[in-house]
Order: sequence, then C-alpha cells, then structure tokens
Amino acid sequence: MTVARAFVDGVTAAATGAIAGAGFVLGRRALIDLPTVLIALSVFGILRTTRKGPDPVLIALAGVAGLMLSTSV
Repeated sequence: MTVARAFVDGVTAAATGAIAGAGFVLGRRALIDLPTVLIALSVFGILRTTRKGPDPVLIALAGVAGLMLSTSV
C-alpha cells in the first residue's frame, strides 16, 4: 500500500466517523417523541428496502407526515 493510498483510507475513515457522530447527535435531538420515532423508522425501512429512489421525495413525504401529525395534536 502506498503512502497516498494509506492517507486516503485514513481520511475516509475519519470522515465516516465524523458523519456518523453528527448523525447520532442530530438523531438524539430530533427523536423526542413517538411520532418522530415512527417517522424515522418508516423512512429507515423504506431506505433499506429500496436502494434507488428520489431522496427529496422521501424527505418531502416525511415532512408532510410530520406536519400532519403536528396539526392533528
């Protein structure tokens, strides 16, 4: 393995860790009640089953679900 390849592998691992840490922190702050947890689990399930799909549509649908739940309470 060359030095440049080792550097790229290290930077990739560091970036992956930083993104995972940010996702964990944001998730702890965002998932505060049962409806938000259910929306997150639904989106996660959809993402696990369908590999290719328009992410903005999924985000918009989750936003609409959140708005509908917040106005019905």
